[in-house]
Amino acid sequence: MSEMMKLMEGRRTYRRFDQSGRVPEEVIGEILESARLSSSARNGQQLTFAVVEGREKVEEIFPMTHFAGALPKELGTPKDGEHPVLYILLLVEAGAKDPWIPVDAGIAAANMTMAAWVHGVGSCIMGAIDRKQIAEALAIPEKYEIHSAIAFGYPTHKSTIVPVGEDGSLKYYLDENKDYYVPKKEVSEISFRIR
Repeated sequence: MSEMMKLMEGRRTYRRFDQSGRVPEEVIGEILESARLSSSARNGQQLTFAVVEGREKVEEIFPMTHFAGALPKELGTPKDGEHPVLYILLLVEAGAKDPWIPVDAGIAAANMTMAAWVHGVGSCIMGAIDRKQIAEALAIPEKYEIHSAIAFGYPTHKSTIVPVGEDGSLKYYLDENKDYYVPKKEVSEISFRIR
């Protein structure tokens, strides 16, 4: 397995983070640079990125973000002492209706989370967020709307890809140590060839 494939296998979603340190400025810089370099439909570059790194602001918006919808809240939501240490918000122009914006956001988020993981920084891409409340709490300029958010920090748990079980369930689950297991279909199940 190539180094890139190993990185991609390890770059899972992480939801519990070490509180002892911040994400270094040079790593944040690489995350933002990876977003700048990401592909964009028609090269429209319609995304703007708001970095929320102050501890007070991170904690203020934490209750406005919702983790692990497939799990009971007591299992999926980080507890005190496990919260992210950084958020990056993906912003778009208010009222923008371009159908390619979600595609651009997905590409940027993939780049950003991989750039973070190269440095051991885990992440959680989040769409289940209280956009209006976050915008008000952070005084986001009215010319922007929040598309999504990414939580970052150094993970305190493992996340492992496993084969899909006999029951066919794709739901991720936790073990007794609260480590995550994520069932993934085999390549043969998600692809076919045309020759």
